[in-house]
Amino acid sequence: MGLLHSFESSGNWLFKRRGWLPVVLFLLAVPVIFTTDYNKIGDNVKLYTGITAVLVSFIGLLIRAYTVATTPKGTSGRNTDEQIAESLNSTGIYGVVRHPLYLGNYLMWIGIVIYTLNWYFVITVSLMYWLYYERIMFAEERFLERKFGQVYLDWSLKAPAFIPSFKHLVKASLPFSMTTVLRREYSGVLNTVIGFLFVNVLRYYAINGEFKFFAWQGYLLGVTLVLVLILRTLKRTGRLKEEGRS
Repeated sequence: MGLLHSFESSGNWLFKRRGWLPVVLFLLAVPVIFTTDYNKIGDNVKLYTGITAVLVSFIGLLIRAYTVATTPKGTSGRNTDEQIAESLNSTGIYGVVRHPLYLGNYLMWIGIVIYTLNWYFVITVSLMYWLYYERIMFAEERFLERKFGQVYLDWSLKAPAFIPSFKHLVKASLPFSMTTVLRREYSGVLNTVIGFLFVNVLRYYAINGEFKFFAWQGYLLGVTLVLVLILRTLKRTGRLKEEGRS
């Protein structure tokens, strides 16, 4: 098998299993937290790094929200079995970066990783993410190139793969839909909240030698779960359904 086909084949294999990556990060975070000497990190550093971590993840959530809220059906689905694209979307955020959902995912996850206060872990996860998703992006783009030909090539020359560039910004083909965001992104918000709480509880144990769940953590998790259950129910009953939206 040639290198080109090997990259594409492994990319498609990883594409079907990309949902497992957050689980791997959770597992890796445990030994990282327990081997980090938090006593050598000042309180101000912990505070400002924590704020930065939350902001980074929030920006990732915003990128994902804007992407799904302004793209038509068939261009940014959550399919896991195979590559699907009914049309090539090159407007809105797709005129700025070719893989905005993966960019949003990276920022969401790396914010949680930053919260561990271990910069070696941040660098390691960033490299892992790039190696993992580089193959997936390669396979997706090979699929798009075969399906859309020169139209895809012209778009790919203007929009960077992962680092945004606003030189060729074009208004999105659809207006922003908060309904789409509520229907599709509640699980990402829940996973992000759980991720931060998970790291926070383990960090407290690593510093103080005991597990402790504070009231504010319970309120945050409780409110998030209630909102998720409400949105999930509305989605299943079809009350958040929109025509022409994925």
